Amino acid sequence: MTISTLDWGIILFFLLLTLFIGLWVSKKSGSSSTEYFLSGRNMPWWLLGMSMVATTFSTDTPNLVTDIVRTNGVSGNWTWWIFLLTGMLTVFVYAKLWRKSNVTTDIEFYELRYSGPAAKFLRGFRSIFLGLLFNILSMSAVILAAIKIGGVMLGLTPLQTIGIASLITVIFSSMGGFKGVVYTDFILFFVAMIGAISAAYFALDHPSIGSLENLFTHANVADKINIFPDLSDRRIMITLFIIPFAVQWWNTWYPGAEPGGGGYIAQRMLAAKDENHAIGATFFFNALHYALRPWPWIIVALCSLVVFPDLDSIRQAFPNITEDKIGHDLAYPAMLTFLPVGFMGLVLASLISAFMSTISTQLNWGASYLVNDFYKRFVKPDSTEKHLVLVGRLCTVLLMVLAAGLSLLFTNAYQIFDYIIAFGAGTGLIFILRWFWWRINAWSEITAMFASGIVTILFNTGYYPASWNTDYKLLWIVLITTIIWVFATFITAPEKKETLYSFYKKIQPGGPGWQKVIQDAKSEGKDIEDDVEWTVPGGILAMVLGSLLIFSLLFATGNFLYGKLGYAAIFIAISAVSTFFLIKVWKKIRVHIL
Repeated sequence: MTISTLDWGIILFFLLLTLFIGLWVSKKSGSSSTEYFLSGRNMPWWLLGMSMVATTFSTDTPNLVTDIVRTNGVSGNWTWWIFLLTGMLTVFVYAKLWRKSNVTTDIEFYELRYSGPAAKFLRGFRSIFLGLLFNILSMSAVILAAIKIGGVMLGLTPLQTIGIASLITVIFSSMGGFKGVVYTDFILFFVAMIGAISAAYFALDHPSIGSLENLFTHANVADKINIFPDLSDRRIMITLFIIPFAVQWWNTWYPGAEPGGGGYIAQRMLAAKDENHAIGATFFFNALHYALRPWPWIIVALCSLVVFPDLDSIRQAFPNITEDKIGHDLAYPAMLTFLPVGFMGLVLASLISAFMSTISTQLNWGASYLVNDFYKRFVKPDSTEKHLVLVGRLCTVLLMVLAAGLSLLFTNAYQIFDYIIAFGAGTGLIFILRWFWWRINAWSEITAMFASGIVTILFNTGYYPASWNTDYKLLWIVLITTIIWVFATFITAPEKKETLYSFYKKIQPGGPGWQKVIQDAKSEGKDIEDDVEWTVPGGILAMVLGSLLIFSLLFATGNFLYGKLGYAAIFIAISAVSTFFLIKVWKKIRVHIL
């Protein structure tokens, strides 16, 4: 495959535009650590929401979706679609709480909610665990996708791809900070979206396909297009539908969909102008992320089943790709090799944009943990703002180098996705309850974190009993982890009253889980409760309605593409009804939280 001069020109234009924005905002971003990591907490909802979407519009995401569709069909996407429930809960319950906390990072939250040596340990350890270890694992998936795209479309070796991608991204990320990331995300989203739609259009235009009707009736595709899992297949129904709905969405930690909010989503909520903008940003993100983006990727994945029906066909078409990188996720970049001149450059620019958007966010987010929650807190508390920015830039380079090295050890995107899901299993309930139940303490989180990690490692290194069904491995991790941390919670002392009083007075979470603390404060003559109605029940109802709205739009789009206009109309009607009731519920609870 050859890349034309026009294609190279398009790619170069977007690279230079990105670097220009990074350099343009570098002076302002470098003025303080708050500017570098949160852009002065003055960002509007629409810009932050667009940034969240662009961040999750990663180069590994279409590869992951392709792997899922080729392996388990369209319904296999429930393994990540289910996280919409987590996102909606963040919108209507947790966004306002995060913005009220006024912390610099969600890791700093630990010393707001907990106290003593355990809280210090938790903050320090989590800053390294998430900011360094977990972060580079997540970034390695993105870099692995870039390696495959570079190998298939440009004929680059893994080291060549890593070298080029890393250099450009590190320069941009280290100079522009959070503001540079958000500003470029706005542009990169539109580029990435146009690229994804173009890829789907030209995939359908392949001589072996020609139309949507030909695609959906093809023998390789017909049994892959169901949106919902086959009820008659017990294994698929349990693993791809029941487990995600029953457990996964609320009890596993995954970047971008953390129970209770967190990670780079929390970073953007904390950078919002106020609570209203934090809520608006997260809703906008979830609507675009789940209702708008999946179908172009799914169409390309289904087309790949016609053009490259198995792994052998991919091997034969791309003999330069090493065996350790051959996987079903390679089918996505393989389909892009059929793009015409001009669109090839546009789609490549969109993939580069997606790569830079995601990696720059994770670099800035990870560096914020390492600088604010480890270096500033434990190494050099008296650091000047300029010094902290310098350390942040050095951490950015370190994270990039480590993630690039780790990416060489993996084979496919789904493999990394499974690792991340498993390592966060069993911890999600704590991230939800710590806001609304006073009895959760630092030891609850410490125990859950280690229990989840140890059980996951044991189960994945040969210690999972042979007599147990492997389909239930995630459930066992969740169950064992939950039993351990609940036990640890009740055998350890509660947090100090002063800490609980201070947290409640600042956040005002409300609810029956804090009644004992409120009563204790009143008995001591302390007033920690404002006259604010508890909005969580209304928030949960809004979450359900919001999820129905977005899922209905997702399914309506799919059925429209399938030519099932009757079903599409039904889902459109459901989305309209959901919107009507969501507006009514929101008007009631908005008065009390904004």
